[in-house]
Amino acid sequence: MTKIFYTALFTAMLALNVGAISVNAAQTARIERSNLVIESVPFIPKDLTDRLQQYTNTRAASMADWHPLDGSLLITTRFGEATQLHSIASPLGARRQLTFLDEPLTDGAYTNDGQGIIYVRDIGGSEDYQIYRHDLVSGRPILLTDGKSRHSMPLLSSDRKRMAFSSNQRNGLDVDIYVADIATPEAAKLAYAAAGSWSADAWSVDGKQLAITQYVSISDRRIVLLDLETGASRAIKPKRGMAALSAPQFSADGQRLFYTSDDGTDFAHLRVRDLRTNVETILTADDTWDITHAQVSDTGVLLAYVVNKDGIDRLRIMDTSTLNELPLPTLPDGQIGKLTFSPDGQQLAFSMTTDTLPSDVYVANVKTGVVTRWTESEVGGLNASMFVSSRKIRYPTFDAVADKPRQIPALVYTPRGTPGPYPVIIQIHGGPEGQERAGFVSETQALVNELDAVVIKPNVRGSTGYGKSFHTLDNAAKREDSVKDIGALLDWIATQPDLDAKRVVVYGGSYGGYMVLASMVLYGDRLAGGIDVVGISNFNTFLTNTRGYRQDLRRIEYGDERDPKMRAVFERISPLNNVERIIKPLLIVQGLNDPRVPVTESEQMLSALKAKGRTVWYLMAKDEGHGFRKKSNRAYQQQVQFMFLEKVFSTSLD
Repeated sequence: MTKIFYTALFTAMLALNVGAISVNAAQTARIERSNLVIESVPFIPKDLTDRLQQYTNTRAASMADWHPLDGSLLITTRFGEATQLHSIASPLGARRQLTFLDEPLTDGAYTNDGQGIIYVRDIGGSEDYQIYRHDLVSGRPILLTDGKSRHSMPLLSSDRKRMAFSSNQRNGLDVDIYVADIATPEAAKLAYAAAGSWSADAWSVDGKQLAITQYVSISDRRIVLLDLETGASRAIKPKRGMAALSAPQFSADGQRLFYTSDDGTDFAHLRVRDLRTNVETILTADDTWDITHAQVSDTGVLLAYVVNKDGIDRLRIMDTSTLNELPLPTLPDGQIGKLTFSPDGQQLAFSMTTDTLPSDVYVANVKTGVVTRWTESEVGGLNASMFVSSRKIRYPTFDAVADKPRQIPALVYTPRGTPGPYPVIIQIHGGPEGQERAGFVSETQALVNELDAVVIKPNVRGSTGYGKSFHTLDNAAKREDSVKDIGALLDWIATQPDLDAKRVVVYGGSYGGYMVLASMVLYGDRLAGGIDVVGISNFNTFLTNTRGYRQDLRRIEYGDERDPKMRAVFERISPLNNVERIIKPLLIVQGLNDPRVPVTESEQMLSALKAKGRTVWYLMAKDEGHGFRKKSNRAYQQQVQFMFLEKVFSTSLD
């Protein structure tokens, strides 16, 4: 079936539903279908589900761990409803599934004998992660934690006999550091207890020291070294006050510490500190971009790190003794995931994705520099040559830098082979400490190829990757300045002859969902509609109701609702309090168990819009949290969003 015929057929089928869709939302009953709750969402035609099925059947693979004995890899990928752990013995070999759970798994680590796998999982998107050991002999998972607190994925020592993890089990609010022998996890010891949110980042090779970090905010991250024998702690202090220190890694002898820091610089550089003299040296002074993550081999001899160069990752490997770089080929433009050295330190495994290639696992030989692909994820039978790559643009916004308009970076995905002007989908990332980057997203490819829409992914102020001076531009009372960057993008769209400025939809999740709602308030007359996924509708209610362990972290970024002045700002800018200005159709998507943006944020927006008689569709999953992770739920969400967009772009949904 040709695209032209399909589009015509789909439009005709939608036209049959106009009467049902145009019913006032306030008169539409809520319908529960198994785990899904919907309002005002029409029947999805089979032709649409069939067409999108291939996109939802695309797969991806990510690196988890090396087997300690036989050289095979532990990876995550999905063959059924949820991502699970698999083993692969050789490049492009069979992916042997090891876990068969209802909930997705995103990481894992082998025990020292290779007969067990440590992982974390939650239930229904609650993010109350529990630690398990999967026994590969019996095939059974064994719960290692209390079953109710929130725990991080454990960090295993070099000998894989001990694990360090963070948990809020002490008081439900502060996230402390625990250390346990894997053989006797019930005897886990509280290694470090302090206010705030802490994580375990690196063991020294001899297992005597542990580097931990505290996340206060995107601009304030702190490193502390723990002596596990004496219990003493040592803070790695920046020279110039507050800074973001991250990714600590020990040298082989434990006398030097590698880490990233933006102390005194706009970007995070890789640095090394002599722990005996406390002298710090910047190793990447010539790089004017962030170093995003780093990993030392178990032997402590090699250090791998990634440079985020304008949204494109560049992989580098350094000898920790000479500080010289090892040769590596230039990899395709995209994103690089978890870095994991083999037990002997001679190979480096990582995952990588580009705009046109799903995430897959690759292995670099550190001696020869040769990179070998280990997995080749399927793309649902689609012809991969039809996938489009993004192009980078920068557009002017409302304020100036050095007497010139500030430029906002964005990625643009444009259909091939069909004439414009195209409808536009502005997709806004969450965070706000995030960044839209080149990488495969099957939904983006579906929107471009099946809907003939242009997808624009802006990195508005507050985004990371462009220096700390940029990611602090939206803090607290400056919140709406980031929304103005969307207004400036609408101005830019109006100047492009291949874009239809009358058919523009905003789409985003989490903080991006707030951006959607705020854009609908400020620029509703210039938009055709919006898709809000787990979005914040009122900062005061959000900060009051988000989980306790998250409240102070979010207050630093957004502002403190307990401060009367800040509370007044929130009352003024919150979309819920300006709902009368939202005049175009809106789709709201939410997970019932969301611990970050509670379901009440979506429910109160839905109720307010219905009270105003606005057109609003609602989709809620009772077995999901902060976004949909299960395949069937994600497939239905994509179908609903696709139908909503088709209807909005045809101007028959109002």
